Amino acid sequence: MSAAASPPREGIESHSAFHFTTPSTGGRAHAGAFAAHFVEVHVDPDLGTIRVTRVVSAVDGGRILNPKTARSQIIGGIVGGIGMALLEKTVSDRTGRVVTTSLADYVVAANADVRDIDVLFVGQPDSMTPIGTKGVGELAMLGMPAAIANAVYHATGTRVRSLPISIEKVLGHESSKSEPSRTGISQ
Repeated sequence: MSAAASPPREGIESHSAFHFTTPSTGGRAHAGAFAAHFVEVHVDPDLGTIRVTRVVSAVDGGRILNPKTARSQIIGGIVGGIGMALLEKTVSDRTGRVVTTSLADYVVAANADVRDIDVLFVGQPDSMTPIGTKGVGELAMLGMPAAIANAVYHATGTRVRSLPISIEKVLGHESSKSEPSRTGISQ
């Protein structure tokens, strides 16, 4: 049965050939999902490594319909964010042509790059959606590079403002927009 041929249901207004429900929001707006990331890093200048040793993410995803898949989605975003922050770099030659054109040349995070990850679901069902859900999609990826950069700053006192965050940028051997710690104490 097509949308034009179906009779209007109770509470649904009929406009043209389509049927829709006008939400009664009472002047409120849909909030969307939010996440807060807490990251611990280990910076070893002797070995030249920056490792993410622990991540705790608190996610307000509204009503979580399937906690196992939602947690897996958040972990996937965290791993992608770790790769974005520490590993992934697009390299171009002197003419501007991209030379990292395959996964053989482009480094992404793997199991060895991921340590302890905790995901906590907080918040309440969203009253603006019929079943109280919010999308968690790639939510975890967005805040991870900033959280890792802040953790590196707290560990070293050097603020790195470009990705990927490398030991050369932290130690000042590569040009980057960074500012030294004013007091030497992480706040």
